[in-house]
Amino acid sequence: MCEHFVARAAEPFPLGELWPLAERLERYGLAGFGWGAAWVGSGGRLEGHRSTLAFRDDPGRDALAREETTSLLVHLRRPSKLSTLAMPDTQPFLDPDARFAFSHNGDLREIRSWRERYKADGRIHGRADSEVGQRWLEDGWSPGGHAPRLLRELHECMRGSANFALLEPDGSAYHYAGNPENPVFSFRLGPIGLVSTGLYSIDRSVFRLAAPSATERRLVRPGRVVGLDRDGTPSPAS
Repeated sequence: MCEHFVARAAEPFPLGELWPLAERLERYGLAGFGWGAAWVGSGGRLEGHRSTLAFRDDPGRDALAREETTSLLVHLRRPSKLSTLAMPDTQPFLDPDARFAFSHNGDLREIRSWRERYKADGRIHGRADSEVGQRWLEDGWSPGGHAPRLLRELHECMRGSANFALLEPDGSAYHYAGNPENPVFSFRLGPIGLVSTGLYSIDRSVFRLAAPSATERRLVRPGRVVGLDRDGTPSPAS
């Protein structure tokens, strides 16, 4: 029952600008079992923060609120298995070579053989299915706008329900919709464009409860990847 979103804008904005949204997504999405964020720093590198505390309880969020970026990914955790409440399973995951940050909402099912392979290589540190998806992306990664294809292929490979969010150092931000129990929406909060999960509610309650001031509201159809342009405008990603 995790919730997550990507956000992008033409001009830098403080992370704290979206903290009210994150707080409401955590509250109404029944998350609160850890959270994390990844964003493009001033040097053009991906920065990250993860905590096993709830977003509302993490004192680190106050310092992060002053950080500025043009692209952001936030993940608010409610794991399917409460036995996975540890830092290695806290998201978003940051690629060891800082090529991308990744998060998952849902349940990947066809992971056993992949987990055994990565565990034998010493690359599995937690117990959640999402980490297996992260390792798969690391091995298949190639630069140059191939992220949308890889997200689709990851879901095809491991099946199950899956909403994926991904952020690259150049600010490229993508959201894949593949969890029918938690629909994905694009919208805008002022100058910031976002693509977010919808509170595990198969309606538009996310706008009533979490983002009441949102404009340009659109449902992302299942199986689609939406990218955010430099000004935060959503567009289908091929």
